[in-house]
Amino acid sequence: MSSQAEPSDDPWDKKTKQKFENKNKSEYFDPCQEAAARSIRCLNRNGGDRKMCTDYFEAYRACKKEWTEKRKKEGRGFLFG
Repeated sequence: MSSQAEPSDDPWDKKTKQKFENKNKSEYFDPCQEAAARSIRCLNRNGGDRKMCTDYFEAYRACKKEWTEKRKKEGRGFLFG
């Protein structure tokens, strides 16, 4: 792989949770946006070669999985929280 994905912070820390809960209902908020941006930058840097960016994709998936699991534990829905 070309680069190692940076370790991600907790996608559902106090600051992120507060930001999510206080956003407008019509506003989109993704606590894993930074991980997504890193994977896109990797694709751009490597001419679209997905094989070179698998670490970044895995980091994004792990972030999303952790976020959704924490939201489920809180017992709140994703759309109408």
